Amino acid sequence: MKPPPKQARAAATRERLLDVAGELLAEVGIERISTNLIAARAGVSPPALYRYFADKYAVLEALGRRLMARQNAVLDEWVERHAAGGIAAMAGHIGDLLADTAAVTRAEPGAVWILRALHATPALAHVRLESHRSVTDCLAAACAPFLPGVAPEVLWRRLRLAVEIGFAADEMLYEETRIAPDAALADVAAMLDAALTDLDAPR
Repeated sequence: MKPPPKQARAAATRERLLDVAGELLAEVGIERISTNLIAARAGVSPPALYRYFADKYAVLEALGRRLMARQNAVLDEWVERHAAGGIAAMAGHIGDLLADTAAVTRAEPGAVWILRALHATPALAHVRLESHRSVTDCLAAACAPFLPGVAPEVLWRRLRLAVEIGFAADEMLYEETRIAPDAALADVAAMLDAALTDLDAPR
């Protein structure tokens, strides 16, 4: 993937192309979206688009990386607010993390289709995997000082599973209409709270 441009005007053009691509992805789906469609909707020529993205899969990867980065920024802010309070503080505020991450995701143009593309396209699977591992690393670093009796590999494994459950539940809510989103996130928060608190329990 081509690196993002450093000049402000070029960076703004790239962001606009991604916004347009996200909107189009929601309208036409993964198979039908093309660089020509994106360029036409954005009002630029295809060669102009190719200055930023080599093909439609590069656009989808950039959309995925942008969404993951925005989700990860929510985590960074959450850790900064709550990590100093220890395991109990972090466990007690998992619901906030889930809700804030869900809000950022829903604000992203074409978010559900971006997530589907990351799942359905083998060439893009690494974007989601790298992001979820990064989230796990961040949580493990925040929790480890308060859990000296827990082996690092056990802590990472438990947190990696928790990360996957949190994201999977949020993605499910794009399709499952028989469960209220607030109730689902509250249930997941309770499960993850219990899992984290259990790590902190005396052995």
